[in-house]
Amino acid sequence: MSIDEGAPRRGGRTRSPQAHQAVLDAAAELLEEIGYQALTIEKIAERSRVAKSTIYRWWRSRADLVMEAYTQRVAERVPDPDAGGLEDDLTAFLGRLYGIAGYPLRARALQGLMAEAQLDPEFARPFREWVESRRAVVLAMLERARERGEVEPGADLEHMTDLVFGPFWYRLLVGHAPLDPAEARAHAARLLDGVRPGGGQSDGSKGDKGRPHTP
Repeated sequence: MSIDEGAPRRGGRTRSPQAHQAVLDAAAELLEEIGYQALTIEKIAERSRVAKSTIYRWWRSRADLVMEAYTQRVAERVPDPDAGGLEDDLTAFLGRLYGIAGYPLRARALQGLMAEAQLDPEFARPFREWVESRRAVVLAMLERARERGEVEPGADLEHMTDLVFGPFWYRLLVGHAPLDPAEARAHAARLLDGVRPGGGQSDGSKGDKGRPHTP
């Protein structure tokens, strides 16, 4: 018996929370096990024990389902830190982000999603929405810091956000250098040196690698 059988329905619009989460969990697990190209609704239905017809009613495409599942999973692994200081918050965020290096299946899945987004316009839309959701976390972090006076009032926060994610994506996709959580504090400090009020530097910019944060 599938998990959603017996639940009340009104034209397929009512979702069982348990079935909904089971589908998301199955999609996220399979994405990292076999990759997006090999992932099918049939396999998600089998893993989640939710009827395939139900999944098709709840999500308009495989891409939307997979990216909703991945958005949830990444938000759990790399939450929004808010300890009250930008360098510490950014260090924590980067440490978790770089921690993907310790999980080859996760890294391979993310590389595959980026590649798919370049080739499939239907997939590119939900992928960009996911990217924007992660950028929003960093932008909110920077906005809080600007309100506290830790960042120059005129700093370009959109560009700063690009600089946060740039090294991550470049190293993940090109592989020319490792993603090392131990480098998170030094990277955060170098990024912030140019936007602190008065142009002040922190000790972290002198090579303090700080403590790694891993998923």
